[in-house]
Amino acid sequence: MSKKIPGAPPPFVLWREVLVAYAMPAATAGTGGAVTGQPQLVAAALTTIGGTSALVAAALGAVLRRRPVRARPARTPRPLAAAALGLAAAALGLAAGLAAARWLPQVPALADSPWPHRLPVDLPVSSAIAATITTWRWRGSRPTRTPQHRLPTAPQPERQTS
Repeated sequence: MSKKIPGAPPPFVLWREVLVAYAMPAATAGTGGAVTGQPQLVAAALTTIGGTSALVAAALGAVLRRRPVRARPARTPRPLAAAALGLAAAALGLAAGLAAARWLPQVPALADSPWPHRLPVDLPVSSAIAATITTWRWRGSRPTRTPQHRLPTAPQPERQTS
């Protein structure tokens, strides 16, 4: 195991990000569904909400982890990078949710289920939150580039050639 250098940003550990991306939305939405008496929300919290968040965090975290320091997301300001990737993930989640809500009710087992109709809301919200938080934490784990100031060096004696 490598030890963290004092003053260095915390490391970005993908499995922890995925675990938190699943557990936090599932716990909050599940608690909200239990308190308000909505069993559909409790079921969605454990499946589409938590699962989508974990999937987005795993996919985006794996891509971001491979990015070099000089790549575009690493150089952009932290709030801008998080917002841009959060909006992109929300757009992809909305597209997937709308397509699934249109086509899944045609499956006989899901014809009477309200579950597919939740997807246009669950998928973009979960995707946006997971992408924003994952990007924010990844960007915070990157070393900040500080200007390198060179100290003046003493002049070197000239070499004599014979």
